[in-house]
Amino acid sequence: MLLGALTGLMLLAGNLLGGRGGLTIALVFAGLMNFGAYFFSDKIVLAMYRAQEAKKTEYAALHRIIEEIAHKANVPKPKVYIIETTTPNAFATGRNPKHAAVACTTGIMSLLTHDELKGVLAHEISHVKNRDILITTIAATIAGVISYLAQMAQFAAIFGGNRDEREGGNIAGMLVLAILTPIIATIIQLAISRSREYHADATGAKTIHNSHHLANALKKIETGVQQHPLGFGHPATSSLFILNPFSAQGFVRLLSTHPPTNERIKRLNEMKF
Repeated sequence: MLLGALTGLMLLAGNLLGGRGGLTIALVFAGLMNFGAYFFSDKIVLAMYRAQEAKKTEYAALHRIIEEIAHKANVPKPKVYIIETTTPNAFATGRNPKHAAVACTTGIMSLLTHDELKGVLAHEISHVKNRDILITTIAATIAGVISYLAQMAQFAAIFGGNRDEREGGNIAGMLVLAILTPIIATIIQLAISRSREYHADATGAKTIHNSHHLANALKKIETGVQQHPLGFGHPATSSLFILNPFSAQGFVRLLSTHPPTNERIKRLNEMKF
């Protein structure tokens, strides 16, 4: 439904801009950009966070947990990575279940119990199973098109159009397009991201037949992130993590890619098996 709304907004923006040409150019450009991100984002983000592949001899327990969850989820075992940082967190990446990776920080491994870590990893493998990377890439592509159309509308409002169009109020429509559509697109894109987090929570809990492990882990991770926010990387990648690893206060919280932790914990604790 949300992807449909985002697509409808894109088509409306293209129509208001006045023709298929601009819409087609924006679609092709955004598609190519996000196609590259879709295929190479896993390598990029793992390098960004200096993730090292976890040796099975050194991280045998971690490998066993992931093997167990992958088997229950009926997906291939993803590659396993470790990130050296006190910030407790984890993320999954990869364009499909056959090309997936799960990364854990050393902070989360020292903070959580075996069962709590299992709950977190079930959540991350659920992202892989649910093909959330593909869904968020589609959303990013459409939102990117809307952003380009808004920029085109700004130029059209300032420099384009003939005198009759300006007198007819077309410039006002262009300004509305330039200002409002990117805001609406961002809100819808954030809603998509939050809905995928809720879905991964539920799928992970069902996979291991326990929702309390993840609920307890989320409490600890949120406190741990507040005490030790991540000092490297980029906030644009925060949606990958199970919780935003960067400190976010005030208005920034309203633009979070993650739902409120208390609401996630409440939903998990209300699950029945």
